Amino acid sequence: MTTSAAARPAASAAQRRREHRAWYFYDWANSAYVTTTAGVLFSPYLTAVATEAACPDLADGETCTESLFELFGTIPISPESLPFYAVPLATIISAFILPVVGAVADRSARQKSILGGFAWVGSVAAASMFFITGDNWQLGVALLLVANVCLGSSLVVYDAILCQIATPDERDRVSSRGWAFGYLAGFLLLAVNFTLVTLHESIGLTQAEAVRVSMLSAGIWWGVFTLVPVIGLRNRMPVDVVPVQGSIVTASFKQLAATLRDLRGYRQTWKFLLAYLLFNDGIQTVIGVSSTFGAFELGFSNAQILQTFLVVQLVAFFGALIFGRIAARVGAKRTVLAGLGLWAVVVFVGYFLPEGRYALFLALGVLIGLVLGGTQALSRSLYSQLVPAGREAEYFSLYQAAERGTSWFGTLLFGLVLQVTDSYRPAIFSLVVFFVLGGLLLARVDVRRGIAEAGNAQPVLV
Repeated sequence: MTTSAAARPAASAAQRRREHRAWYFYDWANSAYVTTTAGVLFSPYLTAVATEAACPDLADGETCTESLFELFGTIPISPESLPFYAVPLATIISAFILPVVGAVADRSARQKSILGGFAWVGSVAAASMFFITGDNWQLGVALLLVANVCLGSSLVVYDAILCQIATPDERDRVSSRGWAFGYLAGFLLLAVNFTLVTLHESIGLTQAEAVRVSMLSAGIWWGVFTLVPVIGLRNRMPVDVVPVQGSIVTASFKQLAATLRDLRGYRQTWKFLLAYLLFNDGIQTVIGVSSTFGAFELGFSNAQILQTFLVVQLVAFFGALIFGRIAARVGAKRTVLAGLGLWAVVVFVGYFLPEGRYALFLALGVLIGLVLGGTQALSRSLYSQLVPAGREAEYFSLYQAAERGTSWFGTLLFGLVLQVTDSYRPAIFSLVVFFVLGGLLLARVDVRRGIAEAGNAQPVLV
């Protein structure tokens, strides 16, 4: 049974506010895993476990020169490179699975149950990383794949629910607060775990045990706080679903194929999607390479880099809220464009940042924090305006899948420039191309026209 978008009963302002508060908590829930495990602890720990497998008798200070295994029987995989193969593998798998998840969710009246199901399976996988010990790197890779695919699948449904619980004029504010909650949660748990890992000897733990406890805490946090949106959100009947013969999975595949064909008719939507892919790739690459840049080019210690990461997380909480307020005055599109200009400033300043000047590096981290949450939150809310009713999860699956499937372009460019120039400075500066091209393409998106093409109500400001 389905209904039309126009026939869906409108919730009162009080009902929407209650659902907004419940919705925020999924950003709060999953950000613990994204920050503590995926962002900071997992890759170095998996590398250590893989090194133990490849070189079990390695002495302190020595480098493992053995291959962990040979990919396709010919390509040697070193312990140090294992995380850089495992993470892209999870990304590629997600790019194929997420559109199907979105199509199924759009045809289901139990979206919050789908959100909770993926979140809890992912949180169990994340918490189970506690059991990665010795040389069992295979378990680590398997758990990473499950956790990351489930995270992406849950976010498809979560982002789609934004369109159902917030009016067009509320979405910038609601999306910004969600991102802000996420950054605050990431900061709080990472601060606790950073303290645990730093002071592990004083509480009778080895460093490996402290890391395992930290990953366990992130998984438990993700699972427990997912209860809030699952309990607080309402399920809704699917809207404007085209009747298709067969089971819900068969019908979902057919609807997905139709959506991919129809996307050509929503010119402004796919233009925005392409712009987002470009500038978000730049954002993700800057965040991903900043620790390497700080350590090897600027000479900072791991403790200094982790402290900077904590500052970025905390400032991003305020940045998301500030950008939401700015968008309420000048519109989301102009605010995102201004944010991309600031991202270009970040890589420009990074090129000239002097070695060993930690205060300047920390100041740059503050600037990154200010623009990080705001650009991502407002991009989500702006895209939600361009999504046809009844296909929210499908379109957000394309948003997530395309982002994950192309997020290696920036890293590839960074690596190529680094190899050619043998310097991190031109490599970091080369990323400005993503912000310039993404900004130019976003400037050409006619948001009002795109909203009309999608059949959605026009907000006061865009």
